[in-house]
Amino acid sequence: METTNSKTNRNFMVDFLITGSIDVSTDVILLQMTPVDTGIKLGNLGICPGQFVQVKTPNNATFLRRPISVCFVDEGANQLWLLIRNAGTGSNAIMHAPVGSSLNIILPLGNGFSLEKCGSTPLLIGGGVGVAPLLMLGAWLKHRGVTPTFLIGAKTRDALLLIDTLAQYGETYISTDDASYGDAGLVTQNHILENDFSSIYCCGPLPMMKAVAKIAAEKGIFCEVSLENVMGCGIGACLCCVEKTVDGNLCVCKDGPVFNIKQLLWHN
Repeated sequence: METTNSKTNRNFMVDFLITGSIDVSTDVILLQMTPVDTGIKLGNLGICPGQFVQVKTPNNATFLRRPISVCFVDEGANQLWLLIRNAGTGSNAIMHAPVGSSLNIILPLGNGFSLEKCGSTPLLIGGGVGVAPLLMLGAWLKHRGVTPTFLIGAKTRDALLLIDTLAQYGETYISTDDASYGDAGLVTQNHILENDFSSIYCCGPLPMMKAVAKIAAEKGIFCEVSLENVMGCGIGACLCCVEKTVDGNLCVCKDGPVFNIKQLLWHN
């Protein structure tokens, strides 16, 4: 299976028309958008699972663009999906942009998940809005003949995101902190982890990713995580997203956001 590594890809600045804005929880929405220029086909832009975009905030609410993971690309509808959580001024402005308005977006950015070592039984673990890049990854795997397993965590049942959509591409297991749905406790306590998996791909809160990485390392399982360091420019110029790795300081926006756990210094 091919890798999604995308260092040779070009980046594009595209105006998108918002065609859908769906409430998926109290502070998270799913934006569905299509290029204003109907001649632009998203399937030709080389967007890969795990990459992100930089969104210009409406009415210049913030000076810097906001980085957001690519959630899904529906090539048939020529539609880009972004999962937006209200995390501050910029994201708040984006998520309240009305249907029919437009957003200026730079894409695709960063390097996505590599799939050549996924094997036949990949496990995709997400927490909170960290499920976003896993939807596109799961769809890619399914399309290429590999059915993934999803493990999704949240504090409560109401905070679970996109679980019905994820279930279209693979069996889905749930953990909630308050035991309101699925297994009680953290994703790392879910009974499904007793099974054998060929690989693990993970995105979510840092403590969760570190715990998952530890389990993967102990079992000798190939594992990649998508980091969510604070980003400014999105192209490696401002250096605010630097992560210490075995290869020195690397910019998450340019050299990631996806990293093999062996690159990271979490357990050194």
